[in-house]
Amino acid sequence: MDYAEYEARLRALRTEMTGRIDALDKDLHHRDEPVEKDFAEQVTQGENADVLGALDEEARRTVQQIDQALARIRAGTYGLCERCGEPIGEERLKAIPYASLCIDCAE
Repeated sequence: MDYAEYEARLRALRTEMTGRIDALDKDLHHRDEPVEKDFAEQVTQGENADVLGALDEEARRTVQQIDQALARIRAGTYGLCERCGEPIGEERLKAIPYASLCIDCAE
């Protein structure tokens, strides 16, 4: 397994996700704008804030998983399932480079 390739992919993905978090944070902090007088527009603003918050949480979780994967590379355990210890399939790691579980344990 080419750890350098996975490390590069993980670092690029981390950069992308932190950029996404910055953009979401900027949008979330613009919520200090005056509230619309129209009730329907207030509902829409609230729903938008909820969606932005959920996207922000998901992006932060992904960054945490990426950081854990980078730590596994440093520790020499990258590509091994954290639950059963078996190798994680190459196709799974190509699709989700921060996967910590093999497909069987993930299901």
